[in-house]
Amino acid sequence: MKETDFSIKKNLEEAKADAYLMTGNIHNADIYYVTRFLASDEFVYLQTGAGKEILFISEMERGRAEIESRVSNIKTTQEFGYREKIKEKKDTTIAYAACISELLLGEKVKRIAVPYDFPVFYSNYLTEAGFIIVPIKSPFRKMRSVKRQEEIEAIKYAQMAGEKAMEAAIALIAGSEEKEGMLHFEGELLTGAKVNSIIDHTLLDFGCEAEETIVSCGEDTANPHGTTDGPLRANAPIIIDIFPRSKKKRYFADMTRTVLRGEASEKLKAMYETVFEAQEKALSMVKPGVQASVIHNVVCNLFEERGYHTYRSGSKAGFTHSTGHGVGLDIHELPGVGESNFLLEAGNVITIEPGLYYPGIGGIRLEDMVLVTEKGCENLTRLEKKFVLKSFL
Repeated sequence: MKETDFSIKKNLEEAKADAYLMTGNIHNADIYYVTRFLASDEFVYLQTGAGKEILFISEMERGRAEIESRVSNIKTTQEFGYREKIKEKKDTTIAYAACISELLLGEKVKRIAVPYDFPVFYSNYLTEAGFIIVPIKSPFRKMRSVKRQEEIEAIKYAQMAGEKAMEAAIALIAGSEEKEGMLHFEGELLTGAKVNSIIDHTLLDFGCEAEETIVSCGEDTANPHGTTDGPLRANAPIIIDIFPRSKKKRYFADMTRTVLRGEASEKLKAMYETVFEAQEKALSMVKPGVQASVIHNVVCNLFEERGYHTYRSGSKAGFTHSTGHGVGLDIHELPGVGESNFLLEAGNVITIEPGLYYPGIGGIRLEDMVLVTEKGCENLTRLEKKFVLKSFL
Protein backbone atom coordinates (compact mmCIF):
# COMPACT_ATOMS: atom_id res chain seq x y z
CA MET A 1 0.00 0.00 0.00
CA LYS A 2 1.53 3.33 -1.03
CA GLU A 3 1.63 6.33 1.24
CA THR A 4 0.07 8.44 -1.53
CA ASP A 5 -3.08 6.32 -1.31
CA PHE A 6 -4.04 8.33 1.77
CA SER A 7 -2.96 11.80 0.70
CA ILE A 8 -5.53 14.49 1.53
CA LYS A 9 -3.50 17.39 0.16
CA LYS A 10 -6.40 18.63 -1.98
CA ASN A 11 -8.75 18.70 1.02
CA LEU A 12 -6.22 20.65 3.06
CA GLU A 13 -5.69 23.13 0.22
CA GLU A 14 -9.45 23.72 -0.06
CA ALA A 15 -9.65 24.30 3.70
CA LYS A 16 -6.51 26.46 3.60
CA ALA A 17 -5.23 24.25 6.41
CA ASP A 18 -1.70 23.21 7.30
CA ALA A 19 -2.69 19.78 8.63
CA TYR A 20 -5.55 17.41 9.39
CA LEU A 21 -5.99 16.15 12.94
CA MET A 22 -8.32 13.49 14.30
CA THR A 23 -8.60 11.61 17.54
CA GLY A 24 -10.24 8.25 18.00
CA ASN A 25 -10.12 4.72 19.34
CA ILE A 26 -11.33 1.26 18.41
CA HIS A 27 -14.76 2.66 17.48
CA ASN A 28 -13.52 5.23 14.92
CA ALA A 29 -13.65 3.78 11.40
CA ASP A 30 -11.72 6.65 9.77
CA ILE A 31 -8.75 6.40 12.11
CA TYR A 32 -8.56 2.63 11.67
CA TYR A 33 -8.83 2.98 7.89
CA VAL A 34 -5.89 5.33 7.62
CA THR A 35 -3.66 3.82 10.32
CA ARG A 36 -4.72 0.15 10.39
CA PHE A 37 -4.22 0.41 14.14
CA LEU A 38 -6.72 -0.31 16.90
CA ALA A 39 -6.62 0.70 20.56
CA SER A 40 -9.23 0.96 23.27
CA ASP A 41 -7.75 4.21 24.55
CA GLU A 42 -7.80 7.40 22.53
CA PHE A 43 -4.97 8.18 20.13
CA VAL A 44 -4.22 10.76 17.45
CA TYR A 45 -3.58 10.79 13.71
CA LEU A 46 -2.02 13.82 12.03
CA GLN A 47 -1.34 14.46 8.34
CA THR A 48 0.40 17.66 7.26
CA GLY A 49 0.01 19.51 3.99
CA ALA A 50 3.34 18.06 2.90
CA GLY A 51 1.94 14.55 3.34
CA LYS A 52 3.77 13.71 6.56
CA GLU A 53 1.77 11.29 8.74
CA ILE A 54 2.13 10.89 12.48
CA LEU A 55 0.56 8.37 14.83
CA PHE A 56 0.48 9.77 18.39
CA ILE A 57 -0.14 7.09 21.03
CA SER A 58 0.68 6.08 24.58
CA GLU A 59 4.12 4.61 25.20
CA MET A 60 2.47 1.32 26.20
CA GLU A 61 1.16 0.87 22.64
CA ARG A 62 4.38 1.73 20.80
CA GLY A 63 5.59 -1.86 20.29
CA ARG A 64 2.28 -3.04 18.90
CA ALA A 65 1.91 0.05 16.72
CA GLU A 66 5.34 -0.52 15.17
CA ILE A 67 4.15 -3.97 14.10
CA GLU A 68 0.55 -3.25 13.10
CA SER A 69 0.23 0.37 11.96
CA ARG A 70 0.86 1.43 8.39
CA VAL A 71 2.04 4.79 9.77
CA SER A 72 5.75 4.46 10.51
CA ASN A 73 6.25 7.87 12.17
CA ILE A 74 5.19 7.12 15.73
CA LYS A 75 5.33 9.54 18.64
CA THR A 76 4.22 8.81 22.18
CA THR A 77 2.73 10.80 25.03
CA GLN A 78 5.84 10.09 27.09
CA GLU A 79 7.92 12.13 24.66
CA PHE A 80 5.76 15.14 25.56
CA GLY A 81 5.84 14.69 29.33
CA TYR A 82 2.28 13.43 29.71
CA ARG A 83 2.73 12.12 33.25
CA GLU A 84 4.36 15.32 34.41
CA LYS A 85 1.54 17.31 32.83
CA ILE A 86 -1.03 15.24 34.73
CA LYS A 87 0.65 16.19 37.99
CA GLU A 88 0.75 19.82 36.91
CA LYS A 89 -2.74 20.13 35.43
CA LYS A 90 -4.50 17.77 37.88
CA ASP A 91 -6.58 16.53 34.94
CA THR A 92 -5.75 13.79 32.41
CA THR A 93 -7.81 15.33 29.59
CA ILE A 94 -6.15 18.74 29.94
CA ALA A 95 -2.75 17.05 30.08
CA TYR A 96 -3.51 15.13 26.88
CA ALA A 97 -4.71 18.28 25.12
CA ALA A 98 -1.47 19.99 26.14
CA CYS A 99 0.51 17.14 24.56
CA ILE A 100 -1.46 17.50 21.32
CA SER A 101 -0.72 21.23 21.37
CA GLU A 102 3.00 20.57 21.69
CA LEU A 103 2.85 18.00 18.89
CA LEU A 104 1.28 20.58 16.58
CA LEU A 105 3.80 23.26 17.57
CA GLY A 106 6.61 20.84 16.78
CA GLU A 107 5.22 20.34 13.28
CA LYS A 108 4.93 24.11 12.79
CA VAL A 109 1.27 24.01 11.83
CA LYS A 110 -1.17 26.77 12.69
CA ARG A 111 -4.44 26.21 10.84
CA ILE A 112 -5.78 22.74 11.64
CA ALA A 113 -8.54 20.93 9.76
CA VAL A 114 -10.54 18.55 11.94
CA PRO A 115 -13.54 16.24 11.30
CA TYR A 116 -17.03 17.41 12.20
CA ASP A 117 -17.08 15.15 15.26
CA PHE A 118 -13.79 16.44 16.69
CA PRO A 119 -14.10 16.77 20.50
CA VAL A 120 -15.23 20.25 21.45
CA PHE A 121 -12.94 20.33 24.49
CA TYR A 122 -9.83 19.80 22.37
CA SER A 123 -11.09 22.35 19.85
CA ASN A 124 -11.55 24.96 22.57
CA TYR A 125 -8.18 24.16 24.16
CA LEU A 126 -6.29 24.41 20.88
CA THR A 127 -8.10 27.62 19.93
CA GLU A 128 -7.09 29.19 23.23
CA ALA A 129 -3.53 28.01 22.58
CA GLY A 130 -3.50 30.04 19.35
CA PHE A 131 -4.37 27.46 16.71
CA ILE A 132 -7.13 28.00 14.15
CA ILE A 133 -9.53 25.06 14.02
CA VAL A 134 -11.42 24.40 10.76
CA PRO A 135 -14.10 21.67 10.85
CA ILE A 136 -14.37 19.88 7.49
CA LYS A 137 -16.18 16.86 6.10
CA SER A 138 -14.11 13.71 6.61
CA PRO A 139 -11.70 13.39 3.67
CA PHE A 140 -11.53 9.65 4.23
CA ARG A 141 -15.23 8.80 3.90
CA LYS A 142 -15.20 9.22 0.11
CA MET A 143 -11.87 7.42 -0.06
CA ARG A 144 -13.34 4.53 1.96
CA SER A 145 -16.21 4.13 -0.52
CA VAL A 146 -13.88 2.52 -3.08
CA LYS A 147 -12.68 -0.76 -1.64
CA ARG A 148 -9.28 -2.33 -2.23
CA GLN A 149 -9.07 -6.07 -2.81
CA GLU A 150 -8.12 -6.83 0.80
CA GLU A 151 -11.19 -4.91 1.97
CA ILE A 152 -13.43 -6.77 -0.46
CA GLU A 153 -12.12 -10.09 0.86
CA ALA A 154 -12.81 -8.99 4.44
CA ILE A 155 -16.37 -8.03 3.51
CA LYS A 156 -16.87 -11.34 1.70
CA TYR A 157 -15.75 -13.20 4.81
CA ALA A 158 -18.24 -11.35 7.00
CA GLN A 159 -20.93 -12.01 4.41
CA MET A 160 -20.14 -15.73 4.42
CA ALA A 161 -20.56 -15.78 8.19
CA GLY A 162 -23.80 -13.83 7.88
CA GLU A 163 -25.19 -16.32 5.38
CA LYS A 164 -24.32 -19.24 7.65
CA ALA A 165 -26.19 -17.48 10.45
CA MET A 166 -29.14 -16.75 8.16
CA GLU A 167 -29.29 -20.39 7.07
CA ALA A 168 -29.35 -21.48 10.72
CA ALA A 169 -32.13 -19.00 11.53
CA ILE A 170 -34.29 -19.99 8.56
CA ALA A 171 -33.74 -23.70 9.26
CA LEU A 172 -35.00 -23.15 12.81
CA ILE A 173 -38.15 -21.46 11.51
CA ALA A 174 -38.67 -24.03 8.74
CA GLY A 175 -38.35 -26.84 11.26
CA SER A 176 -40.99 -25.38 13.57
CA GLU A 177 -44.59 -26.49 13.91
CA GLU A 178 -47.78 -24.47 14.22
CA LYS A 179 -49.82 -24.78 17.41
CA GLU A 180 -52.72 -22.42 17.98
CA GLY A 181 -51.31 -19.83 15.62
CA MET A 182 -47.82 -19.81 17.13
CA LEU A 183 -44.58 -21.48 16.04
CA HIS A 184 -43.10 -24.17 18.25
CA PHE A 185 -39.73 -25.88 18.00
CA GLU A 186 -39.08 -29.15 19.81
CA GLY A 187 -42.15 -28.62 21.95
CA GLU A 188 -41.37 -25.07 23.02
CA LEU A 189 -42.55 -21.70 21.74
CA LEU A 190 -40.18 -20.36 19.12
CA THR A 191 -39.26 -16.78 19.95
CA GLY A 192 -37.44 -13.99 18.20
CA ALA A 193 -34.89 -14.12 21.03
CA LYS A 194 -34.23 -17.80 20.27
CA VAL A 195 -33.67 -17.06 16.57
CA ASN A 196 -31.41 -14.16 17.49
CA SER A 197 -29.44 -16.42 19.80
CA ILE A 198 -28.70 -19.00 17.11
CA ILE A 199 -27.61 -16.18 14.81
CA ASP A 200 -25.18 -14.86 17.44
CA HIS A 201 -23.75 -18.29 18.17
CA THR A 202 -23.21 -19.04 14.49
CA LEU A 203 -21.46 -15.72 13.90
CA LEU A 204 -19.17 -16.29 16.87
CA ASP A 205 -18.12 -19.63 15.37
CA PHE A 206 -16.72 -17.61 12.45
CA GLY A 207 -15.14 -14.86 14.54
CA CYS A 208 -17.89 -12.37 13.79
CA GLU A 209 -20.43 -10.44 15.83
CA ALA A 210 -23.65 -8.51 15.27
CA GLU A 211 -25.03 -6.07 17.81
CA GLU A 212 -28.42 -5.10 16.42
CA THR A 213 -29.73 -8.04 14.42
CA ILE A 214 -33.37 -7.60 13.44
CA VAL A 215 -35.77 -10.48 13.90
CA SER A 216 -39.34 -9.24 13.62
CA CYS A 217 -42.66 -10.95 13.07
CA GLY A 218 -46.23 -10.05 12.15
CA GLU A 219 -47.27 -6.52 13.01
CA ASP A 220 -43.71 -5.69 14.10
CA THR A 221 -42.55 -6.09 10.49
CA ALA A 222 -44.61 -3.05 9.49
CA ASN A 223 -41.84 -1.04 11.15
CA PRO A 224 -38.62 -1.37 9.06
CA HIS A 225 -36.53 -1.66 12.23
CA GLY A 226 -39.15 -3.38 14.36
CA THR A 227 -38.08 -6.31 16.52
CA THR A 228 -39.84 -9.26 18.12
CA ASP A 229 -38.25 -10.86 21.16
CA GLY A 230 -41.31 -12.91 22.07
CA PRO A 231 -43.20 -15.73 20.31
CA LEU A 232 -43.19 -15.93 16.53
CA ARG A 233 -46.51 -16.32 14.77
CA ALA A 234 -47.40 -18.80 12.07
CA ASN A 235 -48.74 -17.50 8.73
CA ALA A 236 -47.05 -14.13 9.36
CA PRO A 237 -43.97 -12.53 7.76
CA ILE A 238 -40.69 -12.79 9.63
CA ILE A 239 -37.98 -10.32 8.64
CA ILE A 240 -34.40 -11.29 9.47
CA ASP A 241 -31.77 -8.58 8.92
CA ILE A 242 -28.20 -9.55 9.83
CA PHE A 243 -25.27 -7.14 9.58
CA PRO A 244 -22.25 -9.00 10.97
CA ARG A 245 -18.78 -7.60 11.47
CA SER A 246 -15.54 -9.54 11.53
CA LYS A 247 -13.99 -9.06 14.98
CA LYS A 248 -10.50 -9.25 13.49
CA LYS A 249 -10.85 -7.52 10.13
CA ARG A 250 -13.46 -4.96 11.37
CA TYR A 251 -15.49 -4.98 8.14
CA PHE A 252 -19.26 -5.37 8.00
CA ALA A 253 -21.58 -7.25 5.68
CA ASP A 254 -25.37 -6.92 5.40
CA MET A 255 -28.32 -9.02 4.22
CA THR A 256 -32.05 -9.43 4.80
CA ARG A 257 -34.50 -12.20 4.07
CA THR A 258 -38.24 -12.35 4.72
CA VAL A 259 -39.78 -15.75 5.36
CA LEU A 260 -43.12 -17.12 6.49
CA ARG A 261 -43.92 -20.50 8.09
CA GLY A 262 -47.37 -21.63 7.06
CA GLU A 263 -49.75 -20.02 4.59
CA ALA A 264 -49.31 -16.49 3.21
CA SER A 265 -52.20 -14.18 2.41
CA GLU A 266 -52.63 -12.98 -1.17
CA LYS A 267 -51.66 -9.45 -0.10
CA LEU A 268 -48.39 -10.67 1.41
CA LYS A 269 -47.63 -12.79 -1.65
CA ALA A 270 -48.20 -9.81 -3.93
CA MET A 271 -45.99 -7.60 -1.74
CA TYR A 272 -43.19 -10.18 -1.75
CA GLU A 273 -43.33 -10.62 -5.53
CA THR A 274 -43.25 -6.85 -6.04
CA VAL A 275 -40.31 -6.33 -3.68
CA PHE A 276 -38.45 -9.18 -5.39
CA GLU A 277 -39.09 -7.64 -8.81
CA ALA A 278 -38.02 -4.18 -7.59
CA GLN A 279 -34.78 -5.63 -6.23
CA GLU A 280 -34.05 -7.51 -9.45
CA LYS A 281 -34.65 -4.33 -11.45
CA ALA A 282 -32.34 -2.31 -9.21
CA LEU A 283 -29.61 -4.95 -9.30
CA SER A 284 -29.69 -4.97 -13.09
CA MET A 285 -28.93 -1.24 -13.11
CA VAL A 286 -25.87 -1.28 -10.87
CA LYS A 287 -22.71 -0.36 -12.77
CA PRO A 288 -20.08 2.39 -12.80
CA GLY A 289 -21.30 5.84 -13.81
CA VAL A 290 -24.91 5.26 -12.80
CA GLN A 291 -26.36 7.86 -10.46
CA ALA A 292 -27.56 6.30 -7.22
CA SER A 293 -30.75 8.38 -7.24
CA VAL A 294 -31.70 6.98 -10.66
CA ILE A 295 -31.73 3.44 -9.26
CA HIS A 296 -33.71 4.58 -6.23
CA ASN A 297 -36.31 6.40 -8.33
CA VAL A 298 -36.79 3.39 -10.60
CA VAL A 299 -37.61 1.33 -7.49
CA CYS A 300 -40.06 3.99 -6.30
CA ASN A 301 -41.65 4.17 -9.75
CA LEU A 302 -42.18 0.41 -9.86
CA PHE A 303 -43.84 0.38 -6.45
CA GLU A 304 -46.12 3.28 -7.33
CA GLU A 305 -47.07 1.72 -10.65
CA ARG A 306 -48.18 -1.40 -8.75
CA GLY A 307 -50.37 0.67 -6.45
CA TYR A 308 -48.05 0.82 -3.45
CA HIS A 309 -47.09 4.00 -1.62
CA THR A 310 -43.63 5.56 -1.29
CA TYR A 311 -42.34 8.32 0.92
CA ARG A 312 -41.95 10.51 -2.18
CA SER A 313 -45.65 11.36 -1.84
CA GLY A 314 -45.38 11.89 1.91
CA SER A 315 -46.74 8.47 2.81
CA LYS A 316 -45.68 6.92 6.12
CA ALA A 317 -46.45 3.42 4.86
CA GLY A 318 -45.25 1.45 1.84
CA PHE A 319 -41.65 2.07 0.74
CA THR A 320 -40.37 4.39 3.45
CA HIS A 321 -36.57 4.28 3.18
CA SER A 322 -33.75 4.47 0.66
CA THR A 323 -32.93 1.62 -1.71
CA GLY A 324 -29.52 0.93 -0.20
CA HIS A 325 -26.27 2.13 1.31
CA GLY A 326 -22.54 1.56 1.25
CA VAL A 327 -21.01 -1.09 3.51
CA GLY A 328 -17.48 -1.26 4.89
CA LEU A 329 -15.91 -0.29 8.20
CA ASP A 330 -19.29 1.23 9.05
CA ILE A 331 -22.56 -0.53 8.36
CA HIS A 332 -23.89 2.63 6.72
CA GLU A 333 -21.35 4.56 4.66
CA LEU A 334 -20.94 6.07 1.22
CA PRO A 335 -22.41 5.71 -1.29
CA GLY A 336 -26.03 6.03 -0.26
CA VAL A 337 -28.48 4.59 -2.79
CA GLY A 338 -31.26 7.08 -2.27
CA GLU A 339 -31.78 10.65 -3.34
CA SER A 340 -28.06 11.51 -3.58
CA ASN A 341 -26.38 12.31 -6.88
CA PHE A 342 -23.50 9.97 -6.09
CA LEU A 343 -22.12 8.30 -9.22
CA LEU A 344 -21.35 4.64 -8.63
CA GLU A 345 -17.79 3.53 -9.36
CA ALA A 346 -15.95 0.23 -9.45
CA GLY A 347 -15.00 -0.80 -5.94
CA ASN A 348 -18.17 0.44 -4.24
CA VAL A 349 -19.89 -2.15 -2.06
CA ILE A 350 -23.58 -1.36 -1.64
CA THR A 351 -26.82 -2.95 -0.54
CA ILE A 352 -29.97 -3.14 -2.61
CA GLU A 353 -32.84 -3.50 -0.13
CA PRO A 354 -36.29 -2.43 -1.26
CA GLY A 355 -39.16 -3.06 1.13
CA LEU A 356 -42.87 -2.52 1.70
CA TYR A 357 -44.43 -1.97 5.13
CA TYR A 358 -48.12 -1.71 5.99
CA PRO A 359 -49.71 -1.69 9.46
CA GLY A 360 -52.30 -4.44 9.71
CA ILE A 361 -50.61 -6.45 6.96
CA GLY A 362 -46.91 -6.55 7.76
CA GLY A 363 -43.65 -5.90 6.02
CA ILE A 364 -41.42 -7.44 3.37
CA ARG A 365 -37.76 -6.61 2.80
CA LEU A 366 -35.09 -8.30 0.68
CA GLU A 367 -31.48 -7.19 0.87
CA ASP A 368 -28.47 -8.28 -1.13
CA MET A 369 -24.99 -6.77 -0.97
CA VAL A 370 -23.15 -6.20 -4.25
CA LEU A 371 -19.73 -5.11 -5.45
CA VAL A 372 -19.69 -2.59 -8.29
CA THR A 373 -17.32 -3.94 -10.96
CA GLU A 374 -15.89 -2.41 -14.14
CA LYS A 375 -18.79 -3.68 -16.25
CA GLY A 376 -21.63 -4.13 -13.78
CA CYS A 377 -21.83 -5.72 -10.37
CA GLU A 378 -21.10 -8.94 -8.52
CA ASN A 379 -23.75 -10.08 -6.08
CA LEU A 380 -21.91 -11.05 -2.90
CA THR A 381 -25.09 -12.57 -1.44
CA ARG A 382 -25.46 -16.20 -2.42
CA LEU A 383 -28.34 -17.32 -0.22
CA GLU A 384 -31.58 -18.09 -2.05
CA LYS A 385 -34.77 -16.10 -1.55
CA LYS A 386 -37.65 -18.28 -0.40
CA PHE A 387 -40.70 -16.71 1.20
CA VAL A 388 -43.11 -19.47 2.25
CA LEU A 389 -41.57 -22.28 4.30
CA LYS A 390 -43.97 -25.20 4.29
CA SER A 391 -41.63 -27.98 5.38
CA PHE A 392 -38.18 -28.73 6.75
CA LEU A 393 -35.38 -27.29 4.62
